[in-house]
Amino acid sequence: MVAHPRQYPWSSYLANVEGRQNVLLIPHDEYLRLNRNELARRKAYRALFKAHIDDDVNNEIRNATNGNFVLGNTRFQEEIAHALGRRVTKGKAGRPKKRVGK
Repeated sequence: MVAHPRQYPWSSYLANVEGRQNVLLIPHDEYLRLNRNELARRKAYRALFKAHIDDDVNNEIRNATNGNFVLGNTRFQEEIAHALGRRVTKGKAGRPKKRVGK
């Protein structure tokens, strides 16, 4: 964990907020829509990082990302599972229990 987004070496923060050149970065349409003026756009982008994210929410996001799970309520998870035809939530660890008598 880092104290500030600018400390992540792979982050686009430095380019999007401070205007540093990054040959690997192609500005996303959503970023460009923040404002037509470059300085105002960078200011708007910087404001996105001022909001505090609750530790529990942050952990939910991290777990969903690391586990390749869908983040959302049960209804949303079921819709995505149906659309993809696969499980999209964390399963139970271990093998299924053997059925007795079979």
